[in-house]
Amino acid sequence: MPQLLRVQNFNVSADGIGAGEDQTLERPFGHVDPGRMFAWAGATASWPNRTAPGGTRGLDDYFTRDFTHNIGAEIMGRNKFGPQRGPWQDHEWQGWWGDEPPFRTPVFVMTHHPRPSFTLSDTTFHFVDGTPERVLELAREAAEGKDVRLGGGVTTVRQFLDAGLVDTLHVAVSPVKLGSGLRLWDSPEDLLDRYHLEAVPSPSGVTHHLFWRR
Repeated sequence: MPQLLRVQNFNVSADGIGAGEDQTLERPFGHVDPGRMFAWAGATASWPNRTAPGGTRGLDDYFTRDFTHNIGAEIMGRNKFGPQRGPWQDHEWQGWWGDEPPFRTPVFVMTHHPRPSFTLSDTTFHFVDGTPERVLELAREAAEGKDVRLGGGVTTVRQFLDAGLVDTLHVAVSPVKLGSGLRLWDSPEDLLDRYHLEAVPSPSGVTHHLFWRR
């Protein structure tokens, strides 16, 4: 079986925005309130960041439960890793996730300013400067036959879509409009020249959009 490049549990607003403007250390999603966007996922029993028992079961939980299934590596953009721009001023920053990142695989952070790799728990972060094709090659090698997850953010997902490298996408569209920010699409139909699409509404109010290559 081929190794797939998969976008999973990627969240956008009803007007296609996946992140806000003016990202800071205190506001990873810029002006966007992530609670409005990710409430459906945080409510599920299988949400990777859940620290208390309980949570919902059903359709939304199916998707959060699938987050780690057959994933051997992740690719993300630098601004999913942190708010810094330009050359690294120091190497103290180790991501938004604390000592136990939820990835539990090698993670390849795309950046024009590489820095030494480091490991937190069972996640190792590598910082690479390369084309989407080259970074995917490295991630597939590290994944040892498993699939690779493309974690975002918006700009990184669009780079890989433009390069024709994404095999499947799961995009959860929340029933909120944000008006401005980083936009994944104007409409899900933007991808129909390359992908099949099935849209599945959930009782939580989100609609899960499932894309796979034509």
